[in-house]
Amino acid sequence: MSVGQIILMLVYLLGGLGIFLFGMKVLGDGLEKTAGNKLKGLLQAMTRNRVLAMLCGILITVLIQSSTATTVMVVGFVNANMLSLAQAIGVIMGANIGTTITPLLLSLEGLELGMIFSFLGLVLSWLPNNKTFRVAREFSPIVIGIGLLFIGMKGMSSAMEPLQSWDGFKVAMQNISNPVLGVLVGAIICIVLNSSAASVGLLQVLAGQGLVPLSTAIYILFGQNIGTCLTSLIAGSGTSTTARRTSIVHLLFNTIGTVIFTVLASILPFASWIETLAPGNLKLQIALVHIIFNVVTTLILFPCANLLEKLACLLIPDRASENVEMRLKYFDTRLLATPPIAVAQLKREVERMGTKALQNYNAAFSCFETWDDEAAASVRSTEDVLDFLNREIADRLTQVNALDISDEDSRLVGHLFHIINDLERVGDHAENILDAAELKQKEGIKFTPKVLGELQGMQEKVGGQLELALNIFHDQKADAETIDHVETTEEEIDQLTEALRNHHVDRLKNKKCSPRNGMIYLDMLTNLERIADHAENIATAV
Repeated sequence: MSVGQIILMLVYLLGGLGIFLFGMKVLGDGLEKTAGNKLKGLLQAMTRNRVLAMLCGILITVLIQSSTATTVMVVGFVNANMLSLAQAIGVIMGANIGTTITPLLLSLEGLELGMIFSFLGLVLSWLPNNKTFRVAREFSPIVIGIGLLFIGMKGMSSAMEPLQSWDGFKVAMQNISNPVLGVLVGAIICIVLNSSAASVGLLQVLAGQGLVPLSTAIYILFGQNIGTCLTSLIAGSGTSTTARRTSIVHLLFNTIGTVIFTVLASILPFASWIETLAPGNLKLQIALVHIIFNVVTTLILFPCANLLEKLACLLIPDRASENVEMRLKYFDTRLLATPPIAVAQLKREVERMGTKALQNYNAAFSCFETWDDEAAASVRSTEDVLDFLNREIADRLTQVNALDISDEDSRLVGHLFHIINDLERVGDHAENILDAAELKQKEGIKFTPKVLGELQGMQEKVGGQLELALNIFHDQKADAETIDHVETTEEEIDQLTEALRNHHVDRLKNKKCSPRNGMIYLDMLTNLERIADHAENIATAV
């Protein structure tokens, strides 16, 4: 072959591959959007037991058409404390089974199928966007995506036809008949393409053109299962220890499976057995090898999941110190691929922020009553965390708001923007209370039991209001009676603040209180009253 022919062949090959990968994305995005909030239900099922986690892994991978994407998503779930390592192992095993669906689909022949699916998808997209046709219309990207897969496969197949008469390529294929070399080549192909489905599809094309015999293709296929782990390993870098262990489990699973099947295929007539299952159809034979590899490996390793978990813990030991406070605990950027879950997890982060704000409020007032250096340092530290959470959550809410989310989630995101601002201000007022406590401590200022009792009564009323507001936010519902109670309590706090302020002014006039004491007292009343205002904002935001 001339250089010009080789370049032209590569252009056609990469063009077909591009259509294939785009079809994968269109299909995956369409399935994921159609599934919508059902992913939340799948996530809840994952947490029940390992068998359900495996079934969820199969279903999610079928939905998004990528075991790599599923594994990366699982790494994100683990990093966001949504799944434990034990639960993640089940999902990963299921993902490896779910990824076998695409090669099985692609074992069917024909550009005609691609054109038929693309045409049907186009027709569906033309349907009116009303209640009658909305569901059918939503399936249009899914159908078009399937059509693009077949068109891409046909394009790659046509591009490789000249290789049938190129002796150099035949010699190269003979040289990788060695099992170890075949595994290495398969891993490299998958790493370069960054898609297990695309790499298996390319292998099916080569086999379909008679360029790669099944005896060689099976080892390349085994290697592709290792290559697909690279993306999840990269995804695990910079995450929590448990998330990195999840990536290692994925690598261990596929590596152990590859070793087992490479040995078996070397000593047993494995290729001959597969040929008898689908005579004359190399594409289907490769799809069957892929299915058998992942199903059998899962059957072997599923009972050993605890050992895989221990091995991952051994390979990735606990970090000496891992600051879990100055980072988002329940959210991971990988969750942006599943907007409904991303929104739900950001709500959990806001709930976490609310809990810290309430704790800081109570701790700051406790320091006002009785000064404690350690407690005061903790309040300052927690205030830094609240400021961090406010910035980080706001940034993530902005990212999520730009995605295609439901009207319900869009409303919730809008509420969260307001609530984190209120919580940040609660933290600021708690710090102001601590400043007053510190001044009281340094200057040796004393208050009468009556004055302390007034402030304590106010603090309990405001604290109860803030706690109720956070409970309403957590449940995302409040009846008219509860809202009336919140608004009534707010009015009572306003009236109490005004009464205490007037009463204290009288004390100052009658010289029963020093100006310094009066300044601190009035400052405390102001901060307590404003915290109550923010609590009412949080409650009524729902």
